[in-house]
Amino acid sequence: MFRGKKERKDTEIDASSMADIAFLLLIFFLVTTTIVNEKGVNIILPKKKEAEVEVMPQKERNIFKVLINSKDLLLVNGEPMEVNEIREKAIAFLGNNGKDENLSESPQKAIISYKTDRGTSYKMYLEVLDELKGAYHQLRADKLEIPLKDYLYLDKSEKADEKLLKKAKDAYPMQLSEAEPTESGKY
Repeated sequence: MFRGKKERKDTEIDASSMADIAFLLLIFFLVTTTIVNEKGVNIILPKKKEAEVEVMPQKERNIFKVLINSKDLLLVNGEPMEVNEIREKAIAFLGNNGKDENLSESPQKAIISYKTDRGTSYKMYLEVLDELKGAYHQLRADKLEIPLKDYLYLDKSEKADEKLLKKAKDAYPMQLSEAEPTESGKY
């Protein structure tokens, strides 16, 4: 009648296979997950300078200055401008051929200087860069007397297209200089 206390055995959960299960799940998710490969902006950077390059003086009229500040405000040759106006101004500047004394002497001497601020938004940087490159593409298409869409689809691996591209690029060489961004508020 006397009942003594029974010893209780501690119940344990066998956790030795937990590590195996976690490892298998980790491998499963690594194998089945796709990794997105974002391409970004395709820009060919200049080669590293080995020695100091002599800077050739340029006439002020041959430089089309484009500045963007940290508030995404656009200044072109000292005048405030909207993004949608810049292509037209760049085309007039590049295609001037010495007619207007305030614009470039020739497309071969014309340089577009593009400078941003470190606070400039990436969206604004790309919009303006697209417009500046679009001006060159439009002038080249006009030179070949084909629509812009057809110019953009020319394939340099084909002989006939390669000749057309060379003709267009010789007439309007893309001389787009991107300056090092400045700190906010310093131009």
